[in-house]
Amino acid sequence: MNRVGFALGNFQLRVPRTRGDEPGITGFGSACVMMGMRYGDDESKDFLDRILSDMVNHGWDAGFGLADEKGTAPILSEKADRVKFCQSRYFDNTLDHDLLDAILRKGSRFTHHTSIAPTGTISLSLGNNCSSGIEPSFAHEYTRNIIKPGKKAKESVPVYSYEALAYRQTMGRVPLPDERFYSASDVSPRDHIDIQATAQRWVDSSISKTINVPTDYQFDDFKELYRYAWEKGCKGCTTFRFNPDVTQGVLIKQDDLKSTVYTFTLSDGSTVQARGDEMIEYNGESQTAANLHDAIKDGYYGRL
Repeated sequence: MNRVGFALGNFQLRVPRTRGDEPGITGFGSACVMMGMRYGDDESKDFLDRILSDMVNHGWDAGFGLADEKGTAPILSEKADRVKFCQSRYFDNTLDHDLLDAILRKGSRFTHHTSIAPTGTISLSLGNNCSSGIEPSFAHEYTRNIIKPGKKAKESVPVYSYEALAYRQTMGRVPLPDERFYSASDVSPRDHIDIQATAQRWVDSSISKTINVPTDYQFDDFKELYRYAWEKGCKGCTTFRFNPDVTQGVLIKQDDLKSTVYTFTLSDGSTVQARGDEMIEYNGESQTAANLHDAIKDGYYGRL
């Protein structure tokens, strides 16, 4: 298999439009897998850096052009304000110098340019389940809990990642090579943070990014992740550790479902236990034990 391996010719790293003309990004993690890059290593960080560099420089070039056409943003009308504005952003070490000089001279039509939004629905519905935003794929074969009309609890639906579908379309229905098909939980927490820090250089608003943490992660190591994110210049740090006692979430790995046992208390006071992936007939419907347990525990059973 060559370096790009199974990558299909029609794959695109999508840049969806959000409010107004704010650009965004999705599919980065899928692209890394399909191009043979390891998420979080130097090659993948350089790849992300180049993507966002083009996005940001072209965006601010448009802002300068619009300022020429329609006038600068009022808050940037004075030279002193423009200098202060540029010094407070990433401009000093990232933006093209000619463009930076132009903004200092004339300003920009807008004052903020880049966000990395949570693009889960976009990635699923328009990207054929490519990875979301700058995340790696959650898993390549997993279960997604969805709400369906007329159902009393969420329904578990099997889904596959974009790259898994592309691989099998090209190679046939064969096992996915583990060394190539890593997922979010296979990436170390620090590598997750390194990707966020790479993006942070170019982002003047917010970044949607989850740092996946193993269930057995030690408290002191967990605490150090927040310090590490701060040292790397991240504005914030969001972590996720699977904890079925709280909630199972929207996306669930099959291994987590199989290894989690749920206890149900019956009306006569007796209890029944079931694995999370087991199907249970209850009140005329068949539900996974995990979905039924959550619906009853959280009080939304029959109210969806």
